[in-house]
Amino acid sequence: MSHITTLIPPQPAPPATRKPVTAARISGLFFVALWVLLLGSMVLMMINNWDWEKFAKYGPRYLSGLQVTLGLVAASIVAGAVLSFPLAFARMSRNRILAGLAYVYVYLFRGTPLLAQVFLIYYGLGGFRPELEAAGLWWFFKDAWNCAFFSFALNTAAYQAEILRGAIESVPRGQREAAASLGINARISFWKIIMPQALIVALRPYGNEIILMVKASAIVAIVTVFDLMGETKYAFSRTFDYQTYLWAAIFYLVIVEILRNLWNVLEARLTRHLKR
Repeated sequence: MSHITTLIPPQPAPPATRKPVTAARISGLFFVALWVLLLGSMVLMMINNWDWEKFAKYGPRYLSGLQVTLGLVAASIVAGAVLSFPLAFARMSRNRILAGLAYVYVYLFRGTPLLAQVFLIYYGLGGFRPELEAAGLWWFFKDAWNCAFFSFALNTAAYQAEILRGAIESVPRGQREAAASLGINARISFWKIIMPQALIVALRPYGNEIILMVKASAIVAIVTVFDLMGETKYAFSRTFDYQTYLWAAIFYLVIVEILRNLWNVLEARLTRHLKR
């Protein structure tokens, strides 16, 4: 039987290998420094040229437009979520006609620009005013906000339906088989076992969709909705100061950052059982 009488003395760490200086590294550092310089110049210019008098004058209008933007996005997301459930189930249906109709709907609204959809509803439905008045719907479509809400809801419903369908189909089939082997009703297993797992998978895409809708909502200013961008256009038309658009960009950036951090907290909370 042998034993160790002496210990190997601690050895120094191996020297760090130096990365060779290449043209790619030099160009990369140059462009990074250039971007930092441009960003610093822009921030300095904003600080030096900031006009508090104009901001105080048009600030309330910006807050009013911000409320319109948030209300429009929230209402559209909720309405789209309601529409997305039957659309997602229709996409997964074994009925070819039902699945085909749902596919055409999703294909059209995901494949065409949101701006074109807003124009078709806002301007196009005006040509059917007698029919809409006869059906008692003209009161809804004569308002620009309602037209924007309707087009946004239809558009986001298509995206949310695909998110939900993909999330449901990503759940392993073994989950359904295990529930069936335990004698659990198919409807109960779907809502209690499949859907919770699917919603966790869909959580991040849902957050991305909400953020994209917030940024896309700026187009409603074109159809006379005084949202955040609409109030920005009004302020610019009175002052011709580029800072009005910088203020709008800051507002949008703050909204997106709040949503991003809120979604991170929500995702960490709902997926805490998956972390080790």
